Amino acid sequence: MKSNINDVAKHAGVSIKTVSRVMNNEPSVRQATRDKVMLSVNALNYQPNSAARNLAATKSYTIAFIYDNPNAYYVIDMQQGILSECRKQGYDLLIHPCDSLAEGIVENLSTMIRHAQIAGVVLTPPFSEMPEFIDELTKHDIKFVRILSGNEIPDQRSPCVMVDDYAAAFEITEHLIKLGHKHISFISGGKSHKSTSERLKGYKAALTANQIPLDPQYIVDGEYSFESGVQGAQYLLNLPNRPTAIFSCNDEIAAGALFASRLMNVDIPQQLSIVGFENSPFSRQTWPKLTTANQPNDQIAQNATKMLIAATRKQKEQTVNGLFVPELLIRDSSAKHV
Repeated sequence: MKSNINDVAKHAGVSIKTVSRVMNNEPSVRQATRDKVMLSVNALNYQPNSAARNLAATKSYTIAFIYDNPNAYYVIDMQQGILSECRKQGYDLLIHPCDSLAEGIVENLSTMIRHAQIAGVVLTPPFSEMPEFIDELTKHDIKFVRILSGNEIPDQRSPCVMVDDYAAAFEITEHLIKLGHKHISFISGGKSHKSTSERLKGYKAALTANQIPLDPQYIVDGEYSFESGVQGAQYLLNLPNRPTAIFSCNDEIAAGALFASRLMNVDIPQQLSIVGFENSPFSRQTWPKLTTANQPNDQIAQNATKMLIAATRKQKEQTVNGLFVPELLIRDSSAKHV
């Protein structure tokens, strides 16, 4: 049977009014009482009725997640992280996929957000990197949190979770260099995502740091898709001086590159090393399994949601900006160049 507010009050040994004050995060509640009530909430798996609270307090308990899908696994991990934190704190989740390149997208999203009466928005790239969209949210006093590529917070307009794609790309390129590779290519993701340019910068910086000349023909434009990996690898493996290693901008691209290599009878990793980025299920479903950079998207999203909810409750001491550096995860798709 589903627990209600009466059950929580009885379990915690407090009044119904006290439970209501805790769930509405009223500042006058003592921390010890708050902790006791939240223990009961978790023990009973109590899910507050957001609609009732909205009517009673004219306050929204819905978080929106807006994204332009770079790949399905990325979105699934993000959703899981956001939903996990929403459930912990009694919030609902509104999921809104859209095309960042669509005409009038900023105005349309702003209208949707205001009409939905949401508490705040979790923004992932490229929306988190669009100044005109940030301006629109700020103008209408809509709370938001940004997930961004980089290691420096661009401004103080919202809480931010930063992902240091540059450092991770530098490390994964150096991994290939230490294996003896000097002819290392790069298949990029979509140019509308800053993560693409940051990973490219990290790749280039690692080559420069190790006195390896950059060959422009080794850099292939692509999208965050399997098809880009197939097409990019086919182009690279038909070059007269083909690379001995391919750095793919994400695991989906790497899986496509691996597929194309197999079609061309190129042995992985004996003849060609392939690495990805993100540690998505793609990296574990291929054969051989992909060397990659472990980017915990669910943790990133959960951290961002925690910051956003704290900001909506004006708990400034909890609004702390986070930094994630994806770590090198060595598997079987990379090997020494002989």
